[in-house]
Amino acid sequence: MSNSARTILLGPLLKGVSRSFYLTLRVLPAGMRDPVALAYLLARAADTIADTTLIAPAQRLDLLLALREQVNGGADGGALARRLAVEVAAQQMQSDEKVLLESLGAALDVLSEFSEHDRRAVREIVTMLTTGMEFDLRTFPDERSGQIAALDTFDELDRYTYLVAGCVGEFWTKMTYAHLPGTLTDDPAVTIERGVRFGKALQMTNVLRDCAKDLRIGRCYFPLEMLSRVGLTPPALLSPDASARAQPLLHELVGKTLLLYRDALEYTFAIPAWSIRLRLACLLPIFIGLETLVLLVDNEAWLDPHRVSKVTRSRVYAIIARSTICVASTGALRAWAERLIDTIEARLPGAPASAARAIVK
Repeated sequence: MSNSARTILLGPLLKGVSRSFYLTLRVLPAGMRDPVALAYLLARAADTIADTTLIAPAQRLDLLLALREQVNGGADGGALARRLAVEVAAQQMQSDEKVLLESLGAALDVLSEFSEHDRRAVREIVTMLTTGMEFDLRTFPDERSGQIAALDTFDELDRYTYLVAGCVGEFWTKMTYAHLPGTLTDDPAVTIERGVRFGKALQMTNVLRDCAKDLRIGRCYFPLEMLSRVGLTPPALLSPDASARAQPLLHELVGKTLLLYRDALEYTFAIPAWSIRLRLACLLPIFIGLETLVLLVDNEAWLDPHRVSKVTRSRVYAIIARSTICVASTGALRAWAERLIDTIEARLPGAPASAARAIVK
């Protein structure tokens, strides 16, 4: 494809649909940027299909599986592109989402230009992410049905967070080894596992932040086994007093998420100080995520859809500025992280304040 078309695809269009993740993508080292960005675009197109509620879940699932096959090299003679234009793109209220779906052919052309290693890696991560979307479509009811379904166990939630985010940490790590040899020097198995837990930390934060909205479209990611311990059912989470009654559940899940963030921090601090771009790409989501958890534990109405615990745009810019200033100083970054984790753990009953300092040991 032409360089101009590729530039538009991985430039303005990417910025239009990637929202906060674009902040991470723009600081990535050049070798990693294109394959990671394209993987994001393909996953975003799949997510748009999965989330288009004007289409029945079974129809969305069929289109999602067709997209996965196309990404993995299937030839359909343009049939998928025509279906997406008629069945999905026409339903989009946001023009960037519509353009993304209409640009699927161009995205696949870019994929074909990658090296064999990068092409295989992108296909693997898109396959895994669409498996997570498939899980959603098969597990939860139609958003318009008025019904709610929940996961059964924490292990099921843990598996879900791997499918939709933990696998991204794994992909990210493997791309770092491939494109920036010598940057990651710890044991690869340990580093990859930390990368997986990094991704899970971010997704657990999303689950907690977005739970009020998800509940109202029939999706309860809080496992039944955990809800039963606090005497709640999924429908009860919609009641006006649910935030207070479910606070022990929030505290337990925040505690589990902090353990994941500690591994995310160790993953990041293992990146050499001279690898500024790679460090920054990891620091931004970590500190935005930790500040989101601070808002959550301070939010007495965390299950109210009108009281979402979301870091403001101005605060995001402040995090970017501070991360940029401190990027090469592991000591300063650790101190910043410790203060945030101390703040969060101080709100969790029974959590020793000294536990936050586990990240420096």
